[in-house]
Amino acid sequence: MGQRRSTLREYVEAALWALVLTLVLRAFVIQAFRIPSESMRDTLLIGDFLFVNKFEYGPKIPFTHVRLPGLRAPRRGDVIVFQYPQNPSQDYIKRCIATGGETVQIVNKRVIVDGDTLREPYVRFESDDVRGGAFDSRDNFGPFTVPAGELFMMGDNRDNSSDSRVWGTVPMDYVKGRALFLYWSWDAERFRPRWNRLFRPVR
Repeated sequence: MGQRRSTLREYVEAALWALVLTLVLRAFVIQAFRIPSESMRDTLLIGDFLFVNKFEYGPKIPFTHVRLPGLRAPRRGDVIVFQYPQNPSQDYIKRCIATGGETVQIVNKRVIVDGDTLREPYVRFESDDVRGGAFDSRDNFGPFTVPAGELFMMGDNRDNSSDSRVWGTVPMDYVKGRALFLYWSWDAERFRPRWNRLFRPVR
């Protein structure tokens, strides 16, 4: 009887340690994320599942606004998961276009940062139409200087993305981490996995 209790106690302790380790890894190191929309197509598709590196920029202590030191700050071109500024309970994923102090301008769909036109091979356009900037910021925007400690984010599917052109910049406090690689991808229309996307790095 005593041996059974000892064995049961070992199993319970092992399960508790595994749970604690999982929670720590999820809070400070890595987290799974699912792509819910087409705003990052073709880089990321609906049904893609990926891991997010929370350690690189410095993980936040849960339930606080305290961020631990990270390896580096976000850079232009990083694909980042963050809390949606207008509803922090939702997570969004977009590409970082500019960081604090940089000036963004969009002229006829071309993105210009600090006077330099960006080379963006990852961008997708669904329309050749160019909209004016008076009432529609999709194709013409700015110039706008990003506040310190904030990021200007845009989707790769430029004609079908609600992003910083619409709802403004993302404070670093809302940043969760950088997208790493896909670990699963499901094509709901064809009801089958996209095997060729598995373990693909997010760039």
